[in-house]
Amino acid sequence: MLIRPIDYFLVVWFALAAASTAYVAWDQYRNNPEPAVMKWGFILVTLYMGPLGVLLYVLADKEPSPGEHETFIQALWKQGVGSTIHCVAGDATGIILAAAITATLGLPMWIDLIVEYATGFAFGLFIFQSLFMKSMMGGTYWQNVRRSFLPEFISMNFMMAGMAPTMTFLMMGRDMRAMEPTELLFWGVMSLGVIVGFSTAYPSNVWMVKNGLKHGLMTERKFGTRFDVRHEHQAGGHPEGGHGMKSGATPAQLAAVAGVSLFALAVGMIAPANWVNLRLSARDVGGAIMPPGMTMDRDIPAEAMIDMAAVNPRDVTNDFGLDVRGNRELAPHMDAGVKVFDLDTAVIRWTILRGVTVDAYAFNGQIPGPRLHFRQGDRIRINVRNHLPENTTVHWHGLILPNIMDGPAHITQEPIPRDGGLYRYEFTAVQSGTYLYHSHDHIDRQQALGLYGAMIIDPAAPDPSLEADHEYDVLLQEWLLREGLTFPAMPMDGAQPNYFTINGRAYPATDRIPIKVGETLKVRFIGSSNGFIHPMHIHGGPFQVVAIDGNTLPSTSRYQADTVNVAPGQRYDVIWTARQPGKWLIHCHIAHHTTNNNVETNGGGGLMVVIDVT
Repeated sequence: MLIRPIDYFLVVWFALAAASTAYVAWDQYRNNPEPAVMKWGFILVTLYMGPLGVLLYVLADKEPSPGEHETFIQALWKQGVGSTIHCVAGDATGIILAAAITATLGLPMWIDLIVEYATGFAFGLFIFQSLFMKSMMGGTYWQNVRRSFLPEFISMNFMMAGMAPTMTFLMMGRDMRAMEPTELLFWGVMSLGVIVGFSTAYPSNVWMVKNGLKHGLMTERKFGTRFDVRHEHQAGGHPEGGHGMKSGATPAQLAAVAGVSLFALAVGMIAPANWVNLRLSARDVGGAIMPPGMTMDRDIPAEAMIDMAAVNPRDVTNDFGLDVRGNRELAPHMDAGVKVFDLDTAVIRWTILRGVTVDAYAFNGQIPGPRLHFRQGDRIRINVRNHLPENTTVHWHGLILPNIMDGPAHITQEPIPRDGGLYRYEFTAVQSGTYLYHSHDHIDRQQALGLYGAMIIDPAAPDPSLEADHEYDVLLQEWLLREGLTFPAMPMDGAQPNYFTINGRAYPATDRIPIKVGETLKVRFIGSSNGFIHPMHIHGGPFQVVAIDGNTLPSTSRYQADTVNVAPGQRYDVIWTARQPGKWLIHCHIAHHTTNNNVETNGGGGLMVVIDVT
């Protein structure tokens, strides 16, 4: 599944890389007179660098016309390309294989870099240089190992000096799918790393070719083959090999270049630790995608990244439009005198506004979760089955109940396991009033993504002073939707919300409450959000506050107001009288909270509901 725009680009990039590699492979073996090691070098480099590999091949190595290869490749810059191809083809192959294996094993990034360097260097030295180049270099295999060690060391150091920070910053950046070999982005980072590594290794390879330390491009015209045009004495090679070399570099020059390459390597490998947490592994962060603007530093732990990460769209099990409402009353079934409610958690796609959807965690496929309505004195059982990609629990906010039923993860209970785990909560309702339930496992993530709902408990003895002609619940929530991904909104850098909802909808998709002049409306303000205080205001005259946090106020303590500050977890029951006809607003008095992504639509957005009085 393609999640972000970069994924679509990578599909095109790798399609071009495949086509480019096929062309280079075909043309090398059909039309280009050079040793097999160079043919394979260009094939591998084109596989890693895509169209840039074709560009290098055509500009530096492809024989323009039969019999002209030796003359065509003489330029020093082209010989430097050939020398770098030797390095990249071997070293990058080892680095990429090591990166895939270490990520799969879950090794931390700093170990990953060391293993990548060692594997790349060994692959380049022992296989691609000393073994595959043996016929060109002459001598025994171990003589070639000794002869190739210093040039390979210099070239590999400069290459890894470019690749290491490129891979580190991109893999440990916002989109850490780049750490997972099963993700296309991982291979995209590898490709870019090879391109950068080729660029940083190229200057040193030009110098080494010029001073006879490394081979560049070569021509091979074996007698009797289609490339045999008998140019045995042209520049660039001999028909049967024998590419002998003699170094023109002084010991001081070699020491200086090797020392600088080692310093560049150290900087490339170590410097990123100042900005990213190299102690983390692919297994720690699980392909998390961070919100734009989040502060990422060397001390941020994996747990914080996972909590703040976007919902994975691949986990979505259902898609709901504006025709499906949240906060629908859930009918219980009876079991030996116990009222039983069934709650199932899952990842859904929920429409908050026409054309705007969020990937959310939900109870019973709705946001807010279903309203649980029962009576004081009832025996209640709630079966919670977890279909999220992570553990969860549920807390029954404000209720007096046995401690084992309270819900905090790892404190009163072990979390409900992912992928179908079940927990049964059971208690007797000894209170009455307005309450809420919500997740209490990684609450800043799960409640922010939709795991909350209302509980309405009727008093055992009805109280006429608390009754009204109409009732309406207002469950508040904030959302962070960026670049097509949903992140848990939090009051911190990079996680500030840009959408706000009442009962899972943002104005103008919120409800309209029909009422007649003289009738009363009981509004239950429920602080189901978990990061922000919302001063909730009703137009058209003051209301009477009759209950706070589920507790009914004595008649002498009730008061008139037109705004109440609804903090996370807090509840207010207010009764408002329709005094005049018209459209009267219920809204948050923080202006930004009545916008949708900073934009007003039809007079507002976000936390707004219209009371339509006739």
